[in-house]
Amino acid sequence: MHLTDQFARLFKRLLPSPFAIAVILSVVTYLLALLFTDTGGKNVTEEQDPYWIELLFFWKDGLWNGGLMIFAMQMMLILVLGHTLALSKPVSKFIDRFLGACNTTAKAASIVAFFTILVGLFNWGLALIFGAVFARKVAEYAQRNQIRINYPVVGAAGYTGLLVWHGGFSGSSLIKVAEPGHLKSLVSDKLDSAMLAKVPESITFQETVFGNMNIVVSLAFLILVPAVLYIIGQNTKPEPLNLKISYKESEQEIIEGAEQIDHSKWSGILFGAIVLLTAILILFNLDNPFNFFTPNNINLLLLGLALVMHQSFHNFTKAVGDAISGAAGILIQFPLYFGIMGIMKDSGMVADISQFIANNAGPESYPFFTFISAGLVNVFVPSGGGQWAIQGPIIIQAALDLDITFTKGIMAMAYGDQLTNMLQPFWALPLLGITGLKAKQILPFTLILMVVGFVICSAAIFIF
Repeated sequence: MHLTDQFARLFKRLLPSPFAIAVILSVVTYLLALLFTDTGGKNVTEEQDPYWIELLFFWKDGLWNGGLMIFAMQMMLILVLGHTLALSKPVSKFIDRFLGACNTTAKAASIVAFFTILVGLFNWGLALIFGAVFARKVAEYAQRNQIRINYPVVGAAGYTGLLVWHGGFSGSSLIKVAEPGHLKSLVSDKLDSAMLAKVPESITFQETVFGNMNIVVSLAFLILVPAVLYIIGQNTKPEPLNLKISYKESEQEIIEGAEQIDHSKWSGILFGAIVLLTAILILFNLDNPFNFFTPNNINLLLLGLALVMHQSFHNFTKAVGDAISGAAGILIQFPLYFGIMGIMKDSGMVADISQFIANNAGPESYPFFTFISAGLVNVFVPSGGGQWAIQGPIIIQAALDLDITFTKGIMAMAYGDQLTNMLQPFWALPLLGITGLKAKQILPFTLILMVVGFVICSAAIFIF
């Protein structure tokens, strides 16, 4: 554990806050474009602004790009609505049903991991809070019943949703490429018509989430990660629990007049049912059901479920208020990553990097190269959506240059992005806050899970 403590301190010392990293990357990208892209391939005349000013305009255009700002809002809603769903009573009652079986560290960790991975494949925001609440409830149950467990192992199990999320229904890049026209918006305007014709209008979940490779990878995670945590649980010593458990009785409010609408148990149920009915009608009116999985439709589904499960508008809006702070990083950081994308795309950096990859990586090695690079980028850009904004254009252009399918490169990026969440503690902050654990306590076990994930994903990339 001493080595882990040193690693945690080194990580904290070397890496500033995620916002600071986004600013630093913006400056570095600007300087690299200024030094190495010359004029971005444009013919500069005396009437035009100096190139250093043009780059600032590229950054500004990316920063407030209308399509990408919509994407940021969509990702915020996916996190907030998923988090809101996790705070509902039905989810809490579901967890309570399994607490009796969590009477050893091994059993508790494997059960928490299994269900957290299942939820993570559905929605990452929901899994983030579900796993944390599950781990906390296990610890409280153990403390009440004087059961000796190793709480950090269970806490690490509660974080496993972030190990699989990008291959699931809420994977940022997979949702976005399923949106008609998005892929073509990533490529350069200078592409000839023949090359542009190779870029599909969209890539649906049928090819990504429900593709053969991803199904095998997801099943492998669902089986092997709980199994590994079971073994870890059997070989770790229990630690004393000293949780502060406080139960607050909610004060009875006097509800009068129109306020009764907000507190009525039927308000959320009825409106949520209408929202869900709308989602069902959209699904049945599609020629291909896989086309349903777009950001807007997924958020529509989450909104309906959250309203129904919270029952009243009051409970729903209160849960949204508790959940929305977790989306602060997306709100302020995504535009900075869009600015980076604007510089890279309009200056010609994307084309240069893609050409370098095409020259140094063949069709067979390119997906693995993308997988490794995505894992490294995620350490510095702990956001799947922000990472897609930066790497997406490179992946699409490189696939065109190498004349290979787009899907495998996209999935390789998704796997690399989710893998190093076990190393980068940014998204673990909500879990640490709920469980009361520290990053250095869960890090030894999440690092083991990262190795397991690396083996699973690497094998899949080379086999399929």
